[in-house]
Amino acid sequence: MIQKFVIPTSNGTLDPHFGHCSHFTIIEVTNNLIMGESIIDAPPHQPGILPRFLAEKGATDVIAGGMGQSAINIFNQHQVNVFVGAPKLKAKELVEGFLNKTLSFTANYCDH
Repeated sequence: MIQKFVIPTSNGTLDPHFGHCSHFTIIEVTNNLIMGESIIDAPPHQPGILPRFLAEKGATDVIAGGMGQSAINIFNQHQVNVFVGAPKLKAKELVEGFLNKTLSFTANYCDH
């Protein structure tokens, strides 16, 4: 199974607000093994743009701190899984924890 995890980051660490990050870290996983990591610049924030942009990049899963319901809905329309309430860790640590089932999620603190 091939997955592309996308994490909104600033300075290599999870940015708690999905729509306002400076970069997205993309971590490629094959059969639960991390195969690669790349960083792309985030386009300017406009409602509804980021989910489509990342789906076009091949995202299969997004790990975020907070995200608005509209963005979650658009991701889901593009068959992209969204996991919110992630702790502020390095992108690779988040994916490793997710794959190992040791990552704990809290509430989605985004209110829009």
